[in-house]
Amino acid sequence: MMPTENEVLAYLRNVMDPEVGMNIVDLGLVYGVHVTGHTLRIDLTMTTQACPMSEMIQDDARQALKALMPEGAEIDLHLVWEPPWTPAMMTGYARQHFGWEEPSGEAER
Repeated sequence: MMPTENEVLAYLRNVMDPEVGMNIVDLGLVYGVHVTGHTLRIDLTMTTQACPMSEMIQDDARQALKALMPEGAEIDLHLVWEPPWTPAMMTGYARQHFGWEEPSGEAER
């Protein structure tokens, strides 16, 4: 059985951007999760097009998702640049982590 979007996002929360020490979901780098038949497509971006960790992050995402996927299913990581990533795409949890937002009770995650 193919995973749900929430399951995919939970697994991708284990994938870190090593330059900033935050997972790619809370950083707002995952733009979309699409399940069609036996294919899981992830639209993913980086904080900049010159990100030196791009290949490593994509490899880590593939490895994390392999544990979730049924045998024979395909993982399609699609690197996108539109819209350009901005810090506004981060969750409240990530903004608080970096000190860019004052805590107001429970941070969204």
